[in-house]
Amino acid sequence: MQLAEVRNIYDQDGPFATIYLEGRAPASDAEHQVRLRWDDLRTRLEQAGAPDETVMALEDAVIVDDIAEVQSNGRVLVANASGVLLNADWDAALGAGDAAHFAQEPELGAFARERARSVRMLVAIADQTGATIRQVVAAEEHELDEQVERNVTDAANASVHKPREGALSHKQIQRRADEATKHNLREVAKYLDETATKWHPDVVVLAGEVQGRKELLGELSEALRDIAREAESGGTDDAAAEETLAEELRSIASDVANARSQELTERYEYAAAHDQAVEGADKVARAAEMGAVETLLLEHNRSAADEAKVLGASVKVDAQIGLLNTQVEDAVAAVLRFEAPDELKK
Repeated sequence: MQLAEVRNIYDQDGPFATIYLEGRAPASDAEHQVRLRWDDLRTRLEQAGAPDETVMALEDAVIVDDIAEVQSNGRVLVANASGVLLNADWDAALGAGDAAHFAQEPELGAFARERARSVRMLVAIADQTGATIRQVVAAEEHELDEQVERNVTDAANASVHKPREGALSHKQIQRRADEATKHNLREVAKYLDETATKWHPDVVVLAGEVQGRKELLGELSEALRDIAREAESGGTDDAAAEETLAEELRSIASDVANARSQELTERYEYAAAHDQAVEGADKVARAAEMGAVETLLLEHNRSAADEAKVLGASVKVDAQIGLLNTQVEDAVAAVLRFEAPDELKK
């Protein structure tokens, strides 16, 4: 994850109010539930000293017309005296609970971890006529977040149904059907390339009919083939097929996230062996002040000491963020852009 996503927040003046509302199952009394939850968060903010204008700005963002969406999607919001600076879905696993903070720095560690855990999946459910394309964001223990769906089908405007075998006179028809199929899948591959250039997926997943997805794989650009995976089952035929596909996507996302975390852990260990990494909140913060932090590394499920301060300092030097598979001092470390100066080696 690029921390630049939240850079604009850190360019503003504090103090900041940060609230988290976990996503919960839709209910007929969603409005009542959200209002009760907001009342509790508002009380916490007021007790912490948040000014009225900041609290009211957050209330206007929570108590909206489509309040059921707030209940089901969850929210993470940051505001200061000028108004709301961040209003994003918060798909935390059920049971994470709501939270409210008022401090000089925004409390975005949990949000940053969530983004670092997530896997962007460009999914193509293919057949011989084309494909249904979905942009899906997946994170461990969370529901799949399908952001966009697009059907790219019948691009050649020709039949792709082959004639019955055995008739020599049908060879020309069959050849045209093959050509139409290839044309359709080239159009799908072109669309996938264009989408990937804008959206930057972590993985391309090919699902659907075996023949369709195999032929589509052959049409992909080299860059997309390098990150392509096949979903062996599931599709769009009915609810059961959709659920099977969802399970496949969750499994692929878990594999990708684990591999990414393992790669970052190995990269950190290599950098540490060559004096290009530091661990511990104080050293990471000082490295960030020097502009040295290339990648901020947090542990999966343990908050770092002085996390808000360390995160803020790293954001301001355009660092990336990742998750480690190993424990480090204060639950925070960093890979540096250059060899650590002597003062950080002590």
